[in-house]
Amino acid sequence: MKLLSIAIPCYNSEAYMRNCIESLLPGGDEVEILIVDDGSVKDNTAQIADEYEARYPGICRAIHQENGGHGEAVNAGLRAATGIYFKVVDSDDWVNAEAYKEVLETLRSFVMGEQTLDMLITNFVYEKQGAKHKRVMQYRTALPKRQLCTWKDVKVFMLGQYILMHSVIYRTQMLKECGLELPKHTFYVDNIFVFQPLPYVKTFYYLDVNFYRYFIGRQDQSVNEQVMIGRIDQQLLVTRLMLGYYHSAKITSYKLRHYMVRYLEIMMTICSILAIKSGTDENMEKKKQIWEDLREQDLALYMRLRWGFLGQSMNLPGKSGRTVSIAGYKISQKFFGFDDGFKIVYHYPVNTLMRKSNNEQDTGTHVCICFLQETGWFQKEEEGPSLRGTDLFFLISYQKAFDARGDCRQQVLRIGMSEHLTSIH
Repeated sequence: MKLLSIAIPCYNSEAYMRNCIESLLPGGDEVEILIVDDGSVKDNTAQIADEYEARYPGICRAIHQENGGHGEAVNAGLRAATGIYFKVVDSDDWVNAEAYKEVLETLRSFVMGEQTLDMLITNFVYEKQGAKHKRVMQYRTALPKRQLCTWKDVKVFMLGQYILMHSVIYRTQMLKECGLELPKHTFYVDNIFVFQPLPYVKTFYYLDVNFYRYFIGRQDQSVNEQVMIGRIDQQLLVTRLMLGYYHSAKITSYKLRHYMVRYLEIMMTICSILAIKSGTDENMEKKKQIWEDLREQDLALYMRLRWGFLGQSMNLPGKSGRTVSIAGYKISQKFFGFDDGFKIVYHYPVNTLMRKSNNEQDTGTHVCICFLQETGWFQKEEEGPSLRGTDLFFLISYQKAFDARGDCRQQVLRIGMSEHLTSIH
């Protein structure tokens, strides 16, 4: 039995899969690398998988199947897995060598010890093409470091701070017990992979290392904005399935329930904003329908999502309402990582803090968006002090005229975060 099984879904991945596999080989005999060729036909993906199986017998294994999509490739890896723990690494991503050692040492310590670990959480890095600064998704504010935890030990997950597939290593048997099976020919199933098992997770451990390197920037990538709009039906399907999992789950932990609701909130936001951005009546009707279906399925959850901050901002009436809703898109962008965020320079004029619709200048709709880094770190640049990084919160003001700086300060004061805005004068 292996310590860790790693599934690599590959579909026409010849250009980058070697880099991924090579980054995993230092795991040695404790790790099995399951290279899942998902019906590749346009390149040498299948041959490369066979090559690594021949070169590294007992470590690499080639699995060939008819094309079933990313989800079915993950399913195939899970079915074949013999490791105590299971992880998915996409074929265009890779892992950090030093962090990899710590991950294996941590997993080994639990296997050799008396305590059962259901989920190991690590940081991941957005390896965005052309980005000067690599954004790190970390969980220091939310989770105790280097100790076995339960959901009662969770602190605060900030807006934009989610446990994603890149973050987790699950206990293999637990995944099988929860009945995880991802839908075929569907994108965005990584959300299901990390969401559905959560009620079965009794213990977890946060290892504060930048383990996973998430490459982003290809034009055909599933998180490219236009690609996502074109695949809105698949986004809606995944969201509906997640809503169903939550509705049927018997969740006793308040903190777990709160986290899962927050996750569903961002999924509904993404569905809504993609429909709005598409500009078609057909997709707007789909947006309306998923909200109506949620109301019929789970009224309590509907009330929480629909009348929460994001739900309201996604359902504002008229063109000006849609303009404000577009601002919420920044959250979904940060969630998927296909936007590098933007910068607010505080010594600039007030209009630097304002965002107006190019098409509706006369409405006087002002949207103030403020992304603050978790630590309140100020980045010094030539033009003056600025802030970049994770979105702790998203401030929006929808009125014809207001003092942007004053409004920001008042709202921040109400949530006890005024220390982050000391540079606003």
